[in-house]
Amino acid sequence: LTGMNVDPARLPATPSASTAGAASTSAAAAQLPPPGSPPPADARPLAQPVAGRPDGAAATAPAVTTPLPQGWEARRDPQGRTYYVDHNNRTTTWQRPQPLPQGWEQRIDPRGRVYYVDHNTRTTTWQRPTVESVRSYHNWQSQQQQNRSTQRQQFNQRYLMAPGAEGGGSPTPAAGAEGAAATSTSTPSPAPPPASSDSTTAPSTSPAAMGAAVVASVTEEPLPEGWEKRVTNGRSYYVNHLSRTTQWEDPRLQKCVDDRPLPDGWEIRSTGEGLRYYVDHNTQTTTFNDPRLPASYDTAGQPVRYQRSFRWKLAQFRNLCLANALPSHVKVSVSRNNLFEDSFTQIMRIQPYDLRRRLYIIFRGEEGLDYGGVAREWFFLLSHEMLNPMYCLFEYANNNNYSLQINAASMVNPEHLTYFKFVGRVIAMALYHGKFIDNGFTLPFYKRMLHKPCTLQDLESVDPEYYNSLVWIRDNDVADLGLELFFVADHDILGKVESHELKPGGTDIEVTDENKAEYINLMVDWRISRGIKDQTKAFLDGFNEVVPLQWLQYFDERELELMLCGMQEFDVDDWMRHSIYRGYTRNSKQVQWFWQVVKSIDNEKRARLLQFITGTCRLPIGGFAELVGSNGPQRFCIEKVGNEKMLPRSHTCFNRLDLPPYKTYEQLREKLMYAVEETEGFAQE
Repeated sequence: LTGMNVDPARLPATPSASTAGAASTSAAAAQLPPPGSPPPADARPLAQPVAGRPDGAAATAPAVTTPLPQGWEARRDPQGRTYYVDHNNRTTTWQRPQPLPQGWEQRIDPRGRVYYVDHNTRTTTWQRPTVESVRSYHNWQSQQQQNRSTQRQQFNQRYLMAPGAEGGGSPTPAAGAEGAAATSTSTPSPAPPPASSDSTTAPSTSPAAMGAAVVASVTEEPLPEGWEKRVTNGRSYYVNHLSRTTQWEDPRLQKCVDDRPLPDGWEIRSTGEGLRYYVDHNTQTTTFNDPRLPASYDTAGQPVRYQRSFRWKLAQFRNLCLANALPSHVKVSVSRNNLFEDSFTQIMRIQPYDLRRRLYIIFRGEEGLDYGGVAREWFFLLSHEMLNPMYCLFEYANNNNYSLQINAASMVNPEHLTYFKFVGRVIAMALYHGKFIDNGFTLPFYKRMLHKPCTLQDLESVDPEYYNSLVWIRDNDVADLGLELFFVADHDILGKVESHELKPGGTDIEVTDENKAEYINLMVDWRISRGIKDQTKAFLDGFNEVVPLQWLQYFDERELELMLCGMQEFDVDDWMRHSIYRGYTRNSKQVQWFWQVVKSIDNEKRARLLQFITGTCRLPIGGFAELVGSNGPQRFCIEKVGNEKMLPRSHTCFNRLDLPPYKTYEQLREKLMYAVEETEGFAQE
């Protein structure tokens, strides 16, 4: 309730607690009404407790245990409601004022405005604090700090692949430093190196056999000066103390490969951008893979062909990054208190190609050596800041989907396109250097990065109401309903409504049953990209300056999210505990088979399965118990739908999997894995 300003001359000099005093100041009292109501004609001070009365209270009011602060007075309006007059500020309120908490002080600025000083935290505020409000704020601050600590812990446990054979091995988390003062010399970048193929059966003259012999001989030699071999979670990596970097690859093998000649018929060339590639004149083909590396050949000595596994795709991307790495390092010095602006100023000042050098991050005022952990901390904190919807650059997809998309109203910041270019550079740097970001984007946004068209199903997780409207148009006869739809759409940005023709002359083209499929496709494309074309272009331009978009050609949108955000360990028992069933029970054989499949696959496929069902590979802080759907908290659900000839379907807005009643475990596993790996938009039958 807000107070009212009145003339100080009409206020009584001092509040009176007596009836006579109330009568003598009745005119002044009439000038100071309770909050939000007209001046009462008979307002009077509230009687105080009288000593010696049997009830210990005045006849008109209950006992008050704590006195009012200095300059305050309690009164009653004609309806008997109690309100309070602040003679210091000449305001009224319904709330009983409380004494200032310990360590607080009331002051008045040169303009006569009252403010409050918190000597505990050395801050000021216009709002009068109370003990309860201060306690609530401290509780909220403590909860936020605890949530941030939990988020950082989960962030540090993200990884891309479990080492070793697919489905085996223990994950290697991407542990990050808790602060810039910590040095991360014990955990290398999480990107795994290409797995070497077994070449013992290849002829001795094949490149694979040559590579295997090199590995066997080189590993017996001592490490180069300044290098150290370490083991974490049973996996070896190498520390270069000269450049303060870590890597999975054995430096002895790298040196040997660089010194070896190319196989017969091979040649090294460079693209116009300086990108190195290899020409095989024997087969008249080209490749970015160094043919001297054992991983580039199979056991028969033939070049490795394209594979569908995420491990192979990731290895190709890492090879491209290694082939284009630049020597030395680039230093970025930032302050934790001004992280966003400091990072923006320095990253935009550096030439894009220099951002491919090894990062050396410094937090001002903190001592530490960046062996990779401080850079991870920087990416975590910076991504949390620059993707914060409060900056108006990005926004949540909807009220119940916390994936991010570009905010069409970002033009309120005149420099928004420059900031989007900066964000694009940072995202590319995270991919290039094998780091993760705190939050991720919507799947349609990743599709834009990959230049893939969006489908109607992509709209479901972004705007469920819009999606349902278009589905209704698709499934019903629009000719007899008189909707008068045309190939035009309206968009409201900051109160200004703009019309957009979906196709030339769309204002005069009415939607019919014959052309409604085209209308829906155009509407989906417009809805996902409305008002953000310039922002998307600026983002992609910044990204392409550091990492060419062609390097992402191997990946789909879900794999790109995994690369950027990483994955975490999934507790299958927690998943099972917080699941519900429709048409099935917990003991149904199809449900038992489903959980048997989940337990049998590795964490990568579990992440893909979770993406398929919920739209994201990440979990809330509280695990599966806090999954959110279009209607608020929504647990994972398995529903009995269709027949055994159908594929499983998902509803990402409701975290629901439609699982047909398959007859055997093998059939369920085959259909489920096919749906997760091969379908587009969950619509394939």
